[in-house]
Amino acid sequence: MRQVLLDLQSGSIEVEDVPVPAVTKGVVVENAYSLISAGTESSLINLAGQSLVGKARSRPDDVKKVLQKIGTDGPLPAYRQAMSRLTKPEPLGYSCAGTVVRTGTDDFEVGDRVACAGAGYAVHAEYVAVPKNLCVRVPDGVSFREAAFTTVGSIAMHGIRNARVTVGENVAVIGLGLIGLLTVQILKAAGCRVIGIDIDREKLALAARLGADAISNYDGLTERMKVFSPFGADAVVITAATPSSAPVETAGRLVRDKGRVVVVGNVGMNVPRDVFYEKEAEVVVSRSYGPGRYDRNYEERGIDYPIYVRWTERRNMEAFLDLVQQKKIDLDHLITHTFPLDSAPEAYNLISTGKERYIGVLLQYSPNGAGAAGTVTRLAEPEARRREAPAGARTIGCIGAGVHAQSALYPNLPGLPVNLGGVATATGLSAHSVAKKYGFAYCTTDYRTILDDPGIDAVLIATRNDLHAPMAIDALRAGKDVFVEKPLATEIDGLRGVVRAYNESGKRLMVGFNRRFSPLARRMKEFFGNRATPMVLHYRVNAGQIPPGHWVHDDEQGGGMLISECCHFIDFMQYMTGARPVQVYARAIEPTGNLRKYDNFQATLAFDDGSLGTVTYTTLGDRSYSKETVEVFCDNAVGRITDFRDLELRRGGKVSRERRWLAQEKGFAEELLAFVKGEEADFAGSVATTLATFQAWESIDTGAPKEIDLGRVGL
Repeated sequence: MRQVLLDLQSGSIEVEDVPVPAVTKGVVVENAYSLISAGTESSLINLAGQSLVGKARSRPDDVKKVLQKIGTDGPLPAYRQAMSRLTKPEPLGYSCAGTVVRTGTDDFEVGDRVACAGAGYAVHAEYVAVPKNLCVRVPDGVSFREAAFTTVGSIAMHGIRNARVTVGENVAVIGLGLIGLLTVQILKAAGCRVIGIDIDREKLALAARLGADAISNYDGLTERMKVFSPFGADAVVITAATPSSAPVETAGRLVRDKGRVVVVGNVGMNVPRDVFYEKEAEVVVSRSYGPGRYDRNYEERGIDYPIYVRWTERRNMEAFLDLVQQKKIDLDHLITHTFPLDSAPEAYNLISTGKERYIGVLLQYSPNGAGAAGTVTRLAEPEARRREAPAGARTIGCIGAGVHAQSALYPNLPGLPVNLGGVATATGLSAHSVAKKYGFAYCTTDYRTILDDPGIDAVLIATRNDLHAPMAIDALRAGKDVFVEKPLATEIDGLRGVVRAYNESGKRLMVGFNRRFSPLARRMKEFFGNRATPMVLHYRVNAGQIPPGHWVHDDEQGGGMLISECCHFIDFMQYMTGARPVQVYARAIEPTGNLRKYDNFQATLAFDDGSLGTVTYTTLGDRSYSKETVEVFCDNAVGRITDFRDLELRRGGKVSRERRWLAQEKGFAEELLAFVKGEEADFAGSVATTLATFQAWESIDTGAPKEIDLGRVGL
């Protein structure tokens, strides 16, 4: 299929062939029209067109994160991660309409006419995969070209709801672009009197044509406002887009005592306190298109709010379409340009240059789809830098292309003695960009294509945590050797399934416990070779806060930090001791505020050789401090690794130190090389590690130590 992509490095717009996305908890829609949001999309394009310095100045928070990463990981990993984000094309668009061609929910059937919303979902592409709560049916009598405005219309709708207007109230709308003109019409449909304010005469005239009771530029505005409403506006809705705070200042002068100012557009927010204080006016910044926005449970998992949360984003979308069906909103006068999909660069050029006046700019799609509708796209010419693999080299297929995969794993692929077969991700864009960058033969949105490919004999799985176990099981049963990122499983039944598939398949499985492959770790293990006593180990992790909404905290998808991260440190202890964990006792800080129960804990493990290890994991520290420090005490000697950049070994008063200046040595390249060369992995150890994290969780819940018995999972 064809999709509009933004190159974040150059700012150029391209239309490329990518695989049709997979359906999950929603629908796949064949687009008829999509709407270009001139303000939102232009700001992203303008950012992409800036130099690296300009991008840094525009995103100071991102720069701070990069500097923190340099401090812990070194400049090379920080650079690679930053560049991996810049080299990944960005999808554009968030409002479209079309026909359901595949469904994964009972809410919709194939053939339904729907309007779709959401950045990253309702994009400019021939086919889009959209969660069910971001889709609504298009009523009879409403065309696809009208329905393509639904997302933007719901933004206007939510802004008006935040203004809490009632029939007969006087409302001022500052900024008469697309959202402003929609706001005027919705307010009129709600029984309000409206004055539209803008500097553009043509937009003022159009607002009057669409029902505004009064219009005004800024010259003489005070006098016109007195005529319109002597006591001031009951509410002011700001839909302008400007870095200036002038709209907010103007709103303060126009609003009545105890009135309401709602900021919908992206404007400067230097609020004049004295003006708003004297009127005791309320200021609200309207967040997108209603409750549910930015809530993963609502948007991704399809969990709706009770009806007492009356106007969710989906219900706002439905309400907007109802007004369109009732002919209370006129969209014909707002559609100024329609471009075919392949002319998208021309459409964006129109917007960026302003060579013609525009309001609503649509992209139109062929009724039957101009591009292929398959889930596989073959790359005609892989990247020239892809070197030839040795004769008889294995062919590897990859599943997943998240931040970790693209910053830590995939950069090592060109240096491996393998052929790169296919790469699969849920979205066609990420699959295509990774395949193009690293030289895969094809990309797909159906991971079973990788498993069914007889030319692929090894699979790398780097998806979200909850998919690791089921995909590893499928890959083993398909007769492939498997490299799967940690954790191996997020619950015990999944772990049992992996063990059963491993025992039945006779294939190899390696878990991405990379730290044991670090050259510094191997140097430390050699230092303690031929030891005479058990070890005492302490692994301290200063993790820093991870946003509460991040998917890793989701019990279904991520398993929490104890399951998804602690496994690394337990595996490291197994490697260092050469022993199996047999018991774990763990305690955690009780949740309070933003602190989650399993994010700040200590787990003490007993090993079958008498060694003891403690993992201290906390999100309460300062990120500028070292992230990982592991200390090993044994045979009157001490070893310490800090952030896998510093190694210190002490024995008999003598100190040996090693320092890596440019980058951490976490063992990513070494583990992948071991996998493709066919080295036997410690599968039983990986299972023991995973089971230990489950038992640590149970220990926290019960307050008692827990035994780690591999017999529970079939080993």
